[in-house]
Amino acid sequence: MSEDTGAAIPQRPSELTSLLRLSGQALRRAFASNLTTWIGTAFFGTIVLLALLAPLIVPFDPIEQDIVSRLQPPDMEHWLGTDYYGRDTLSRLLVGARYSLVIGLTSIVLAVVIGTLIGLFAGYFGGRLDIVVMQAMDVVLAFPALILGLILVAMLGATVTNIVIAIAFTAIPPFARIARAPVIALREREFVQAERALGFSDMRIMFRHVLPNILPDILVMASLWMATAVRTEASLAFIGLGIAPPTPTWGGMVREGFENILDSYSLALFPSLAVLVLVLSLNLIGDGLRDAIDPKLKVEA
Repeated sequence: MSEDTGAAIPQRPSELTSLLRLSGQALRRAFASNLTTWIGTAFFGTIVLLALLAPLIVPFDPIEQDIVSRLQPPDMEHWLGTDYYGRDTLSRLLVGARYSLVIGLTSIVLAVVIGTLIGLFAGYFGGRLDIVVMQAMDVVLAFPALILGLILVAMLGATVTNIVIAIAFTAIPPFARIARAPVIALREREFVQAERALGFSDMRIMFRHVLPNILPDILVMASLWMATAVRTEASLAFIGLGIAPPTPTWGGMVREGFENILDSYSLALFPSLAVLVLVLSLNLIGDGLRDAIDPKLKVEA
């Protein structure tokens, strides 16, 4: 007996499919209603562009020391001055942006994939699996993200890979919870019940019909949590558990500037402002994505 019944599947139109089909128009309408989101996008795009071009545009080697020129104030040669070892602050700031973006993006992508899968399976199958998994997530959530990240980095070692793993681990429970809640509601919907009646496997139903309907909320959450990941990485570097010197990172630059704040306040000021602008831009972009995805917040054409 033929099982070619795919065309007869009654299913709920995917919010993700609709978003991808009208993404440009939806985002323009949502962003038009929120001018600050355009500002956030512009700042974030500028930071990404500068980070990508950093090896080509940095005026000096970011790790080359020049003791004679140490602690110089901003001038025409060193636009943002030099640090305690005579290294150009602007060059270190541009190269440090690459580490902040890579660590933030990679850790959140990892957390999104793992957390979404956990929430998807727990919410869809329910029962004992749901109880055990969510209790485990509650245990992780009981620890503040920074403290948990600090413990993991201290145990694993302060390398880029270990920092990414530590930050991703702290972000998995929120994504598991944000994925689980809508899955519990979707598994009882008519289109899911119809697919079960037609004999489709649980894997097919989850990944082809349930997952696309929860991805919009996950994407909004990801943009906001990437800002948290950037802050966490900077905080770990500030307390000495970031990437080892002389590799430039924004958190490490803030720490070095704090140690020499009486000699030159700008050493801590500029990387602190860089972290502030990056985190703020990501939050503004998250607001725009929420406006574009949430049907209750969409602007009427």
